[in-house]
Amino acid sequence: MKNVFVKRKNILITSILILCLILSTFAFAQQDTNDNENRVKNVILMIPDGMTIAHTTLARWYQDGEPLAMDELACGLIRTYSANNPITDSAPAATAYATGFKTQNRYLSIYPEMVSMPGVGQVDEKDFYKPIITVLEAAKKLGKSTGLVFTCQFPHATPAAFASHTDNRNDYESIAEQMVYNNIDVVLGGGYKYIDKNQRKDKEDLVGYLRQNGYFVTTNWHDAKNYSGQKIWGLFAQDAMHYDFDRKDAGEPSLAEMTQKALYILSKNRNGFFLMIEGSEIDWASHANDPVGVVSEVLAFDKAVKVALDFAKSREDTAVLIVPDHNNGGMTLGTRGVSIDSIMLNSLLKYIRKATRTGLGVEELLGNNRTDENIKKIVSKYYGIDDLTQDEINAIKSAPQGKLNTVLGQMISKRSYIGWTSDEHTGEEVVLYAYHPKNYIPRGVIDNTQVCDYMCEILGIDLYSFNENAYLSNIELEEKGYQVSIDNSNPSNIQLLINKGDKTYIIPQNKNIVIEGSNQYKLKFVSVYIPSAKKFFVSSDILDIIK
Repeated sequence: MKNVFVKRKNILITSILILCLILSTFAFAQQDTNDNENRVKNVILMIPDGMTIAHTTLARWYQDGEPLAMDELACGLIRTYSANNPITDSAPAATAYATGFKTQNRYLSIYPEMVSMPGVGQVDEKDFYKPIITVLEAAKKLGKSTGLVFTCQFPHATPAAFASHTDNRNDYESIAEQMVYNNIDVVLGGGYKYIDKNQRKDKEDLVGYLRQNGYFVTTNWHDAKNYSGQKIWGLFAQDAMHYDFDRKDAGEPSLAEMTQKALYILSKNRNGFFLMIEGSEIDWASHANDPVGVVSEVLAFDKAVKVALDFAKSREDTAVLIVPDHNNGGMTLGTRGVSIDSIMLNSLLKYIRKATRTGLGVEELLGNNRTDENIKKIVSKYYGIDDLTQDEINAIKSAPQGKLNTVLGQMISKRSYIGWTSDEHTGEEVVLYAYHPKNYIPRGVIDNTQVCDYMCEILGIDLYSFNENAYLSNIELEEKGYQVSIDNSNPSNIQLLINKGDKTYIIPQNKNIVIEGSNQYKLKFVSVYIPSAKKFFVSSDILDIIK
């Protein structure tokens, strides 16, 4: 790992003292540093988005104190701050895991132009916004299979950070196109509408592109479950999938089932694989301060952990890492004004155990029928609450669409003595969990970027070499003497034009292709346009095509 840090120093870290302090926090269960001896073929990275210690404590008590599958792997803590903020959002947090570099809030796998946190070195101005190659992209180039499994929509921040590059995490259409052209072998989760030409604003037929390139594309779990090939996009909801407590009526697979399928497909590659699995909606339940949603999603994630861990323990070539990206909600068991002596386990769990739907699930059941009587009936049946006040009934009646989990979350939290300090992310360390077949694991307090360094070390990936000359900007091409212009006449399809002699090379954004007349060439990496900076980045092997 030292080589990785020495190389990074030349790009980001300006203080040798800071570098030494960072390295000093990273210790291993074994002192042997023989790279080959500790290498594995496969890495399974699991991200329970927004999961805190309070979340796992509540989930453990929900199942009568029985340990979670992830408990045996706890080995340290992770610092989560972004390049410009002590409290990260999911985009830079996932970027740190995906690339080994910190970026600023809202950015996905590009270098920041704003750095204000201690220990994060400034980036050279010419590299502002430049895409950073991810561990998934590098693994793919080395012949490994790659996969993403999640319950959110696939262009959402965490999966997006591993296979796209942008300064706007909310630009789902561009992100989706980049992810499609990044040739990921297995994609399972939600978000079909982002590849459907009839629902995309630019009418791009990404489903057609995938099928033309050998992918099985489906929205049906039964068909996906029975698929025996090696390339699949299974998107089982138009947008995000349901919470686990609510999914059965929707016919959606669980995170554990999708994990099992992904491992079955990816393990066919003798060169190994990289798989990222996200428990996406732990975070959303926390934003809503909804303890029922928290239990639903933590337990669903833990079942996926068991699948991954059983797979890894059945062989000698697979490591598993579980790394929350940040805390969320400031959840506590116990709240202000309530004596600890008055909080018994049954009072803490009574209503949470009675709940068979999350707040969003109850919202679906209520529909437009929000009469007093129907509210009382539904809340009693699915939450076990028979003493709703008129104020609470009125709050349920007036809850905006998609926000009933926030309203019901408050009611359950109050009755369960659960406190919340925020409906946003918070900045404390998160728990690190790790499994390695030879027990070569990180320990202590580490930085989120070091998780990527560790994965690259055990996979034998030199991510620095991929990043050193991966991309050129339009400005750098001009400096090399090329006649370059950006065509933004069609805002949904920005293009870089390179003129050389009587030839014009057209490079569309978000794709990995170059068009010259009737000829089409493939690039190593997808092309990226950053509107706010008017910068267009293209894979550096463009020089081999236009020479």
